[in-house]
Amino acid sequence: MTDTTSLTPAIFLDRDGTLIEEVNFLSRVEDLRIFPYTKNALERLAEAGFLLFVVTNQSGIGRGLFTKEDMHEIHKALRAEFGDLITDFYYCPHLPDEGCDCRKPKTALIERAASEHGIDLANSWFIGDKDIDIQTGMNARTRTCLVSTGYGSKHQEILDEPPTLIVENIAEAAERIVALLRD
Repeated sequence: MTDTTSLTPAIFLDRDGTLIEEVNFLSRVEDLRIFPYTKNALERLAEAGFLLFVVTNQSGIGRGLFTKEDMHEIHKALRAEFGDLITDFYYCPHLPDEGCDCRKPKTALIERAASEHGIDLANSWFIGDKDIDIQTGMNARTRTCLVSTGYGSKHQEILDEPPTLIVENIAEAAERIVALLRD
């Protein structure tokens, strides 16, 4: 039995459309556009005691559109912008039809992060802009938050189940999640 008192809650974050502007198959640091409110939102969540993880499907690698090194350069740029706010980055490089266990909405990446970092999933959140992000959070038994940035406005219409929260952007997500901690 796991001692849940020693576990830490986390925020699992989709990358494209949630933390940064959606760019179809982002492959170059030069095309990276971080929302102006993202860093402050991440700071609020970290100050509230959450570990922060980026969990992202990157099938552009499997499609040959960019390399793992290209993706790591983008993550390096995000680390430079956000400092040590992001605990770690987890990604799936596979094509949608490869049948891997790491592609969202499957939960292998979240399970790996939980195992490596002692995460309390019951008190954690998944924030993203797609129905697949909400389904991932539900599959991992976290609370979920859909942001309207990226594909969020369109995907709100196709959700099978409602998320815990629907908000405008990552800034409002941070505000609402931190407020829930005080209630």
